[in-house]
Amino acid sequence: MADQARISNLDAIESFRSALIIFISKTRQSLETAQDAVKKTRSWLQLEQPAYWSSQIKLRQKKLDQAQQELMSARLSEFVDTPSMQQMAVRKARAALEEAQAKLQRTKTWARDYDRTVDPLARKLDSFRDFIENDLALAVAHLVEIQKILDAYNETPAPVASSETANKP
Repeated sequence: MADQARISNLDAIESFRSALIIFISKTRQSLETAQDAVKKTRSWLQLEQPAYWSSQIKLRQKKLDQAQQELMSARLSEFVDTPSMQQMAVRKARAALEEAQAKLQRTKTWARDYDRTVDPLARKLDSFRDFIENDLALAVAHLVEIQKILDAYNETPAPVASSETANKP
């Protein structure tokens, strides 16, 4: 049985520690990006999209009113036999208005359900962040200690075998 361990390469531990530090850094950045995306999406759903679709409803309502006015004028005019173009414009404007109303309603539904849908996933990111910040940071510290211990061990001279222990069977 050997009385001495053979440590041939301490660089492997240093390489692993360096790679772990880089991994922690990149993972932190990715987690921050993901959390920013969650916040931006929440803001987009709750503020920007309802305002956008509300303005679209107003705009499309004006276009529908205008198309209906043109249809009414065409019906009253002696020069237009069949106001089919105006009727098609009214149908198109009405469909566009209904689409905007439906999208506003879907946006409100998504905004209402967003936190309930996203929070469980965001909590998983938080627990992963805790793992990165605490456990892996502790692992880096342990690797530093292991390096110190192995460096100290590597620098101590090998014990000289005494004649008593060499003669024992």
